[in-house]
Amino acid sequence: YSRSDLMALAAMEYCLSVGLSFETAATALKQLYEKEPEFANPASEKRFMLWWDKQERSLQLVEFDLERAIASLKSGEPVIPVWLDRIHQRLASKLVG
Repeated sequence: YSRSDLMALAAMEYCLSVGLSFETAATALKQLYEKEPEFANPASEKRFMLWWDKQERSLQLVEFDLERAIASLKSGEPVIPVWLDRIHQRLASKLVG
C-alpha cells in the first residue's frame, strides 16, 4: 500500500472507532479529500471536526473551532474531532510497532 492509501485507511479506521457507521465514515473521508487533498502528507497537520449541520441534517467536516465545538456540545449536538496530526501519529506508531 502507498502512504496515501494507508492514511486513508487510518482516517477511515478512526471514524469507525468513534462510532460512525461505514456510510457516514466514507462520507467524512470524501469530505476530507475535498477539503485537504494532501491530507496523507505527514506535514499536513490541519485539525477538523465533524459538526452537525442543522440545515443539511448531517455531519459536515469543518475546520476545528473550539468555541463552535463547545457551543454545539452545550446544545446537545455531536462534535467529533478529526485531527490529522493525531491520525498521522497513530499510523506512524502502527507502522513502527
